[in-house]
Formats: sequence, structure tokens, C-alpha cells
Amino acid sequence: MQQQIQEIQSKLSKKLSEKRFTHTIGVLYTAEALAMRYGEDLDKAAYAAVLHDCAKYCSGEQMLQKCRKYNIEISEVEQKNPSLLHAKLGVYYAKHRYEIDDEQILAAIRWHTTGRPEMTLLEKIVFLADYIEPNRKLIPGLTQIRQIAFCDIDKAVCMTLENTVSYLKGSSRGMKCFDPNTKQAYEYYKQYQ
Repeated sequence: MQQQIQEIQSKLSKKLSEKRFTHTIGVLYTAEALAMRYGEDLDKAAYAAVLHDCAKYCSGEQMLQKCRKYNIEISEVEQKNPSLLHAKLGVYYAKHRYEIDDEQILAAIRWHTTGRPEMTLLEKIVFLADYIEPNRKLIPGLTQIRQIAFCDIDKAVCMTLENTVSYLKGSSRGMKCFDPNTKQAYEYYKQYQ
């Protein structure tokens, strides 16, 4: 397994920008640490984490074109903010370019950006690892979420969603690119505040 993950890393290092690749490695290590903490399958966490942004090298327009080409559903929100499509396109690439057929891994890639109600443990791990990895710019609440992520994963998911919703509401274009999955996820995870 480790050799396959290293091969994927090598391929991604040539496709992703240096900054995006550094982020990917940070997510990989953070996801593995969370998986160890919560008893999740380390290999699944590693595959989902290393591939979570595998489509991020594409521009928004390229993502729209590729999703149309591969018959990947595009929502109205994704049409307005095509960068959100990297998760769906990433699932396609994980299947067809990296030969991942494990539905749990694919779902963790799919939901790593927006979240969803009732995420599986693996989905929560990748979602959080993407947000808290060590290379992220320090934003309000991040230090606290990093600490809580290793004590109460559901509370950390709630706090991450709350930060995301707050950021999008305060952003000038935020409501245009506000994915309904994020709102639904936040409404669900509010019970863990």
C-alpha cells in the first residue's frame, strides 16, 4: 500500500502546484494521525487524503468542461463557482486514473470540501485534515479546532462548518458559491456544539 501511495504522490508532484502539493502532503499526514487516533483504516485515510485535491490543477473552466465530458452532474452553485467541482472530478480521476474502487475512499474525496450530514468517520477525517493541516494559513478558530479534532471529532467538524458558513456569509461572493451541502451539514452537526 505505501508503495502505491508513494507512486500517487510522485504523479501528483508533477501535476499540482508546489503549494497545492505541500498542502496535499499535510493533509495526508494529518489524516493518518486522525485515523490512528480514531481507529480508522490507515490505508483508506492515506488514499483519500493524497487524492482529495487530485483535480485541483485544472482551472474552473477546465473543470466545467471535463465534468460535462464525463457526464458528472453540475449544480447551479457549481456552475457559478466551478472550483467546487474539484471534489466530484477528483472522484472520477481517483477511479479512472488511480484505479481506486473503494466507495468509502471515493466518498471521502467527494465530501472533503462541503461536508454532508451524517458523514462517515473516514469522511470526517479527510474533511478535517483538509481544514487543519499544518500548512494552512492561521485563521480565527483554527488553533482551537486543531486541538479539539483529536478529542471530539464531531465537535471539530461542527466548528469547521461554523467557520466556513460564517466566512461565506461575510464574503462578497460567498452566498453565490454557498453549497447547500455545507449548510445542511452545518445544520446537522450543530447538535455537537
